[in-house]
Amino acid sequence: MMQALKSHSDEDQLNAWEAAVSSWVDGEAEIRPEELDSPYGRQVWDTYHLIGDVMRTDALAIRTSDRFYARLSKAIDEEPTVLAPSAMKRPLVQRYGVSGLAVVAAVAAALWVGLPYMGVTSVPGTLVASAQDDQLWNDYADLHRDFVGTGPVRHVSFESGALGQ
Repeated sequence: MMQALKSHSDEDQLNAWEAAVSSWVDGEAEIRPEELDSPYGRQVWDTYHLIGDVMRTDALAIRTSDRFYARLSKAIDEEPTVLAPSAMKRPLVQRYGVSGLAVVAAVAAALWVGLPYMGVTSVPGTLVASAQDDQLWNDYADLHRDFVGTGPVRHVSFESGALGQ
């Protein structure tokens, strides 16, 4: 078990180091040449430069042939199928209980906010309309209409002689 954890940690360090080399090649970080003194370091450095050169220049790119596509298809077909475990089934209490709890909480919050207003029992008085209120409303509507206009049709206009000139 410890060997598996150690190899996983080594693999993570290697991936982080290769990502650092990639950022050096791209000019995103300062190069640390002492880390490239090993044969593997030089090989990775050269590989990343080759990748960059191929990406920038079409003349360096390898032209693929039908044989390459056939080999690639065969290799993909021969890849082992990864069988992932199916999702664990959750108990119905957990699945529906949590959503039911959310509904109950929402109803309780609505009642808590609205209950004080529902408890007021007052008899509404007789409402009497007044002409003064209508006049105020009409004045407001006229001012609003003057400010906004009556709609987009009002904004579209033309002059009869403008097209002929």
